[in-house]
Amino acid sequence: MSAKTKIVVLHMKELIYTLIFAGLGILLVILLLFMFLPREKERKTEETANYVAGVYTSSVLFGDHTVDVQVIVDENRIQSISMTNLNETVTTMYPLMEPALEHIGQQVIDRQSTEGITYSTDNQYTSVVLLNAIENALSKARIVDEPEE
Repeated sequence: MSAKTKIVVLHMKELIYTLIFAGLGILLVILLLFMFLPREKERKTEETANYVAGVYTSSVLFGDHTVDVQVIVDENRIQSISMTNLNETVTTMYPLMEPALEHIGQQVIDRQSTEGITYSTDNQYTSVVLLNAIENALSKARIVDEPEE
């Protein structure tokens, strides 16, 4: 076997240009990653407001008397659900109304939705009426996205 020596000639000018272009390519890739990958701050700000903060009511007619279901919301959460304009006649005639609202209201606050709410069969009609009133009040509070023209 004969050993032949191979000589490789590198021009310093070409080597420098190659290193500069490789560095610029790596810098470009890093810059593109920073520009297009979502950041934690952006993920948090993507959470938009669901409601217009305030107190919203919906009226329910029980016999000859009107009871208001009051829903308090901030921009992202349902804060509380209660009854207002409640007189003794209504509480006497419909004794299951207050416990039903407490049960339903707590579920709505925990789930932050009226979907999948459960209620007992003993007071299902009262529960359905109260749940509809809560949904009506929440629909008044929801932000509606208007289509752009």
